[in-house]
Amino acid sequence: MALCLGQVFSKDKTFRPRKRFEPGTQRFELYKRAQASLKSGLDLRKVVQLPEGENINDWIAVHVVDFFNRINLIYGTVSEFCTERTCPVMSGGPRYEYRWQDGDHYKKPTKLPALKYMNLMMDWIESLINNEDIFPTRIGVPFPRNFQQVCKKILSRLFRVFVHVYIHHFDSICNMGAEAHVNTCYKHYYYFISEFSLIDHSELEPLRPMTERICT
Repeated sequence: MALCLGQVFSKDKTFRPRKRFEPGTQRFELYKRAQASLKSGLDLRKVVQLPEGENINDWIAVHVVDFFNRINLIYGTVSEFCTERTCPVMSGGPRYEYRWQDGDHYKKPTKLPALKYMNLMMDWIESLINNEDIFPTRIGVPFPRNFQQVCKKILSRLFRVFVHVYIHHFDSICNMGAEAHVNTCYKHYYYFISEFSLIDHSELEPLRPMTERICT
């Protein structure tokens, strides 16, 4: 019997601690507004649209952090099945392989097991989100000029989690009864990046058939 979503997506399975918005801040209010829209049953294509009068970088920041939390949680539910034996390479089927490069410890693209890749990727994203120079939280502090470029890179790498989970671990997701939840998260992500042109569509090719099935 499928577990309820509360059991499947439990806090102890999250791959990284959730990032939260400080109550009383503009970003916290935007987050609450976005979450209320999600829960209202509105068309996800409308949910992702920039609210009138709001700053686009604030809107993008809220969603990048939210997607980090939710995708992190999704991967956490299948990470016990994603081992060096089952997934010796971070890939999306035989046609797509992702190699890690961060310019620091991995100066050249390096082939890694999926679990190791995910750990490094989540650490990298977490360090960016926690960097006040990139994701400022203080009122009146502007976003850096390259903010959207940084977010594009984050969202591009988060997409690879969907690729790996859908292609290599979707049976586990279905066995948990979480297919609809994961599909909804992906649709929300897809409509958001499409609304603001945050990822080159050529990068979405690994999931094109699935995207056409659930997002059109």
